[in-house]
Amino acid sequence: MIQKLMPDSQAPALSLPLVGGGIWSLADQNPKNFTMVIFYRGLHCPVCKMYLSKLNNLTDMAADAGVNVIAVSMDPEDRATQTKSEWELGNLDIAYDATAEDVRNWGLYLSTAFKDAEIPQFAEPGLFWVRPDGRLYLIDISNMPWSRPDVEFLLSKVQFAMGNSYPARGTTA
Repeated sequence: MIQKLMPDSQAPALSLPLVGGGIWSLADQNPKNFTMVIFYRGLHCPVCKMYLSKLNNLTDMAADAGVNVIAVSMDPEDRATQTKSEWELGNLDIAYDATAEDVRNWGLYLSTAFKDAEIPQFAEPGLFWVRPDGRLYLIDISNMPWSRPDVEFLLSKVQFAMGNSYPARGTTA
């Protein structure tokens, strides 16, 4: 069962291997403002390619806004490596091998493959901003590949959120 995450509550734990080596862990992040965790569907998804390619070109904007960025999928290492290489995502950290439990903990939808190019089960899109203290600030999830927030617009709002001490919204269930 998918749990509903609440803004301003502690983000679920997440620790995954990175394409190119090493382990990425949310607990180890120390951003100036936010860590942006983006779950994408995987190598099979052309919408993900377009979305992450745009994000790859915005990494300087993210850094200037004090935002650490990670892209996460359930793809195994070989497919995640292929994604980073073929999609030319040299500026992005790509984490792989997220489990169904990880995905459920983050409140995301899971889909079952219906095409040969897809892995048997994969996460539908999700984007999260996590404060340096580990609390969720922004939560955006979808059950469809083409429904995603404009990352450039979101990054343009970081200074407003921080400069105005804008609280996390939607904290009342």
